[in-house]
Amino acid sequence: MAATSSLYLNKVQLQAELDRCLNCKAQPCMTACPVNCNPQEFINYAKQGRYEEAVKTICRNNPMGQTCGLICPDKFCMQACTRRKIDFAIQIPKVQAAILENFRSMAHEQTPFKPNGIKVAIIGAGPAGIAAASILSQKGCLVTIFEKDSQIGGALNLIPDKRLPHHVIEKDWNFLPYRKEITLKLNTPISDPQQLLQQDYNGVIVASGEPNCKELQIQGENLCLSYIQYLKNPDQYKTSGKVAVIGGGNVAADCAFTAKSNGSEHVEMFIRRRLSDMRISKHEYLELINQEINITPLCSPEKVESENQFLSLTLHKNEYKNNLLSAIPDSTLKLQGFSLVIKAIGSYADSKHDNERIIYAGDCKTGGSTIVEALSSGQKAAFTLLDIISAAPK
Repeated sequence: MAATSSLYLNKVQLQAELDRCLNCKAQPCMTACPVNCNPQEFINYAKQGRYEEAVKTICRNNPMGQTCGLICPDKFCMQACTRRKIDFAIQIPKVQAAILENFRSMAHEQTPFKPNGIKVAIIGAGPAGIAAASILSQKGCLVTIFEKDSQIGGALNLIPDKRLPHHVIEKDWNFLPYRKEITLKLNTPISDPQQLLQQDYNGVIVASGEPNCKELQIQGENLCLSYIQYLKNPDQYKTSGKVAVIGGGNVAADCAFTAKSNGSEHVEMFIRRRLSDMRISKHEYLELINQEINITPLCSPEKVESENQFLSLTLHKNEYKNNLLSAIPDSTLKLQGFSLVIKAIGSYADSKHDNERIIYAGDCKTGGSTIVEALSSGQKAAFTLLDIISAAPK
């Protein structure tokens, strides 16, 4: 379990961030948030010492507020923060996480559950599925979540524990307003959502994420590890040797961080495009530099080979001109001595069913996204399904 001191603002840091808020009437931070959480409001309550109201404000629109606070990127509320025009943005996600960690109590008020006679099945207990369940249960639906794995969280479980301890996900889950009215079935994969419609469910929300790793389509790919294999069981692949990570997004960065923390002396990321095209936050980029993780841009893998108990990686260099990426002739290079080659270039969802009572949400609908975008997608799916069920002939 990660030490909380390294994850959360302390009391002095929290107060300093609260005091920096300009209390903007326009509330650009809320407008920028995919779930319309209102930082201006909860920060204002916290400034007054009214932390119970601050907690209620956060949880009003965000069922996973503490998890979001730890891993939400800086491109939403922080990017919109007016304070950026003066010096630098308030660390809104960290403020949010600190408030929930220190001031959330089980003794929250809620109205009695009033069943409306609607039964909904949700496939997947990741952010989108949890957000959908939260909305539906508040509306009086009887909700059952089917999760193929042994714990909730979905793709969040691939994030290293140092960034997101699993108990934080569980904490958010246990604070859902009508948590006791939601049935969770772990270790229960559902291959065909249409079967659930035949089991007396009025509708199904599929929030199964993108469980399939994209292929490199190169010779020797079978010698690579997928990011799913690696991040699910990093201790199984612990090595002090050289590690190559192919990819330049958040998941690739998590693979690199994990390899480094697991004792690898040399970790190198190989990305097809430019450094400026990396889909990671400034904080993550600087952390890669601080941890002495090499980043090699504008290169594409061609081949992986096994040589003398190690792996070699053959790649070519790319050039970027007029918004087009192309291989540079005669630029092939062979690098040797890797203990692991990890592919982290993306993932894709299973095929979809065409049925108005089967609604898709989260990554399986939109492709890879942030936690807060997945939460927003789950909420929208819940409202869409309720509209469809309500409009159906009785």
